Amino acid sequence: MKIKDESFVSWYDAKKILEKKAKEKELGYEQKNALEHLRKFSRLPQKASEGLMTELDKIERLKDRHKIAIVNILPSNDEELRLLFSNEIVTVSDDDKKKIVSLVKKFT
Repeated sequence: MKIKDESFVSWYDAKKILEKKAKEKELGYEQKNALEHLRKFSRLPQKASEGLMTELDKIERLKDRHKIAIVNILPSNDEELRLLFSNEIVTVSDDDKKKIVSLVKKFT
């Protein structure tokens, strides 16, 4: 199999893609497991997910993969947010961290 394109998507979007494929044909074992996982853990509806992404776009230091990770994991405090960025080179200011946590609380 050849990879044509690669992009970051939220769990909500991934769930919708797999549900659409499930209607077209039977999913493979891994796809079924992924869809089951996404149904359990994808917590934000589409509008809230898009709203949070829009607000996160205003924070300059965040790349798309960071924004998607925040939308998927929904860190509720500074410690959880710190863990998200533990393997990243990007440094987020304390003010931005507080803003991110407050945005997550606003949309959940």
